[in-house]
Amino acid sequence: MSRMIFVNLPVANLVKSKAFYEATGAKNNPQFTDDTSACMVFSDTIHVMLITHDKWRVFTSKAIPDSHQSSEVMLAISCDNRDTVDTMLDAAGANGGKSDVNPKQDHGFMYNRSFEDPDGHIWEAVWMDMSAVPTGPN
Repeated sequence: MSRMIFVNLPVANLVKSKAFYEATGAKNNPQFTDDTSACMVFSDTIHVMLITHDKWRVFTSKAIPDSHQSSEVMLAISCDNRDTVDTMLDAAGANGGKSDVNPKQDHGFMYNRSFEDPDGHIWEAVWMDMSAVPTGPN
């Protein structure tokens, strides 16, 4: 069985964040969604749990950082091709996020662009041609 990842993110506006993630390619799993959290599925192994601030505080006493002001994490998600990277960035920018918050990287065999969701969480959309990855010492 493949290992799965569940990324948990605190969000200020669950409805807005759910719509944003749907626009960037995730599908909502209503089985794990209510008025305090939403399970957004990118693939069989990648799930993003959007959690309201009030519910987040049930899990931890740590302060919720303002991700617009500080960097807490940078998440990368693979894409099938360069066009999918660009499509994801276009959707992010058109649906309440910010596109290209970090410089675009194009190394020929690897292409990535980054965006912020409405709460400032940074994502990188990445395409890589593993057959063209340079070999040799790192």
